[in-house]
Formats: sequence, C-alpha cells, structure tokens
Amino acid sequence: MTKEAFARRISLLLVSFASGSLLGAAFLDLFPEAIELFNGMAVDVQNVFIFAIVGILSIFIFEKFLKWHHCHDSEICDYHGFSSTILIGDAIHNFIDGIVIAFSFAVNPSVGIAATIAIFFHEVPQEISDFGVLLHAGYSRKKILIYNFFAASSTLLGAIMGYFALPFISHILPYLISFAAGTFIYIATADLIPELKHKTKGLNIIHFIAMIVGVFIIWFVGKYFGK
Repeated sequence: MTKEAFARRISLLLVSFASGSLLGAAFLDLFPEAIELFNGMAVDVQNVFIFAIVGILSIFIFEKFLKWHHCHDSEICDYHGFSSTILIGDAIHNFIDGIVIAFSFAVNPSVGIAATIAIFFHEVPQEISDFGVLLHAGYSRKKILIYNFFAASSTLLGAIMGYFALPFISHILPYLISFAAGTFIYIATADLIPELKHKTKGLNIIHFIAMIVGVFIIWFVGKYFGK
C-alpha cells in the first residue's frame, strides 16, 4: 500500500469518527445545555431548534459564498479552483471553531471537552486534504506548512476573542450554543457522511464502528465529566 493510499484510508476513518463525535456533541451536549439555559431564561425552548436551523443554513451559505466545503480527499478537492480560497475558508472556519470552543467551555467543561474533541477530529482529515491540494497546486512543503499553521492558528484567535467577549454576550449564550449545534449537524450530515457513502462500498463495518465510537466518547465525557 502506498503512503497516499494509507493516508487516505486513515483520513476516512477520522472522518467516520468525526461525524459521530459531531453528532454526539450536538445532540448529547449542546442541545441539552441550550435547552437548560433557555428554561432558566423562561424563553420558549423552540428557539433552540430555530437557531440550530439558522446555524445549518449559515454554514450552507458560507460554503456557497466561498465555493468551499469540508473535503478530505485531494482527488475530489481539486475542483475547488484557487488554492487561496481553501486557505481563506479554513482560516474563517477555524476562527468560528475557536469561538464555539470558548462558548462551550463557558456553558460547562464537559461540553467544552466534547466540542473540542469533535472539532479536532474533523479538522485533522481536512488539514491532510489541504496539504495534498496545495501540493498539487505547486506550493512547496515548507510554504504549505507555514500557510496551514497560520490558518490553524485562527482557532486560537477565535477562542481568545470568544473568551473575552463572554461578559458582553452571556445573555445570548444559549442562542449561540444552539447555532453551534446546527453547524455541527450540517458538517456531519452534509459534508462528512455523504463523503463516506461515496468513498466506501456497502456498509463498511470499520467506518460504522468508528462513528459509534465517536458518539460513545462524547456520551462518556458528558456522563462522567459533566456537572
């Protein structure tokens, strides 16, 4: 097996795990916490799902606007066109991820851990793919590492800004958590799972197990590291 084939196989396993962990984080952590926060505010719990829908639609528009989406195989990412679009899209999305992590920890440490796990494992295969796309576009390995480092560092920037913004936006935190849950659902169901359907034949039990493991780990974190 070539290095490229091995990397692609590992990437798909990470995609499977990430899809499960994203769904687990949304349904087992973010939604329950948002509902609890809304109940404390004496606001209609229906708002949880309204803002989740807003999150789903926002990520859809974001992808269409930048002509960019989560992709984990350089062979099907080539049509993205300009490589700069990939870097810009990654930087913006990583920035949003950082904000989500900060807000999640503000709600509950276990929610923050779950969100961080989900985000990390869906970004790893993304970065592997980006490396292949940029290499194909003619970038040197050194430049690719530098550009990916700056794109990834936007996560830290988003987390820091989210942390310092919390005192000013704490009253809308449940709306933001609901929004984040929607983005997680969109990424898992519109980007990751369809890719698994097209890149794996039949019901590949290994990938299915990886998805279940992703959900289980999120459940485990919430169960034993929660309040």
